Amino acid sequence: MSGSWDEDILGPSFEQRTIDLGHDDEGPVVATLVRRQAAERTGRAVLYVHGFVDYFFQTHLADFFVRRGWDFYALDLRKYGRSLLPHQTPNFCRSIADYFPELDAAARIVRDEDGNRTLLVNGHSTGGLIAALWTHARGATDLVDGLFLNSPFFDLNASWVVRRPLAAAVSQLARRAPYRIVPSGLSPVYGQTLHAEHRGEWTYDLQWKPLGGFPVRAAWLAAIRSAQQRVRHGLAIDVPVLLACSTRSFRGTVYHESAALADAVLDVEHMVRWAPRLGRHVTLVRFDGGMHDLTLSGPAVREKVFTEVGRWVTAFVEPAATELSGPPRDGATGKPGPAGE
Repeated sequence: MSGSWDEDILGPSFEQRTIDLGHDDEGPVVATLVRRQAAERTGRAVLYVHGFVDYFFQTHLADFFVRRGWDFYALDLRKYGRSLLPHQTPNFCRSIADYFPELDAAARIVRDEDGNRTLLVNGHSTGGLIAALWTHARGATDLVDGLFLNSPFFDLNASWVVRRPLAAAVSQLARRAPYRIVPSGLSPVYGQTLHAEHRGEWTYDLQWKPLGGFPVRAAWLAAIRSAQQRVRHGLAIDVPVLLACSTRSFRGTVYHESAALADAVLDVEHMVRWAPRLGRHVTLVRFDGGMHDLTLSGPAVREKVFTEVGRWVTAFVEPAATELSGPPRDGATGKPGPAGE
């Protein structure tokens, strides 16, 4: 694991660090941890985990937590975004547990090296599924103090026939041909509602987050199906969980203005249905007009999202007294990043 922090692509407020994960059947593997520290040390930190066909670019999310005195970290998982190497199949995995080593490494850096005593994990979409299973698996270690799931990927957005019998058949195929492309994928509608070159307000790298996504591989779909089965059977997450999602889904394949007021990727009713299976302390909040990534919704909606997240964090995650003595950090001003200016 490299111990050096370098300036990130998001500018001087952000640093990045490479986590060496050895090799797999395609060659060398890395993950990338991005950091933005608060001006004052409070011993609190949040670790963000992105979704499928995604990477961290939401600087305004970091702004929100840094203003509250939280150090902000985001993990570009192996074969995603900053961590995608030329020889790799984008976004590929054989098991959700493949991602646990980089989450373990990130948690060690956040807690042991940077001295944070409180860790909130924030997972979006597939990152929400990964974060939930990792938090469940690491429950006895007290690594995580709270879990915020932003539109988690708890079931396939398809008919029952596709979600169950056909998905089972793909899982069998994955054993023989893990890299086989499955004839399904993402609609470009969601990307069109986001990107500033189309109908959205956000600028991000379309090589790392293309409008139509990357091809779905048999092994990846089998890994997702297996992880979702774990959730449906019930987890035992022993920390407070906030699950947030939109009030409706958009199912069209052609852009319509209503796509910007709904989850255009997943079925939100699946999230609501399976939320109680996560643990004993689950808070569910739904946002009218929320998009798939709630923090990328229209300004009025995302303001409500941050307000609710702030209330929940104050009530259930922040320790009663967390201030650490000492001068402000050098170079950590707490000023907004590029998208928050």
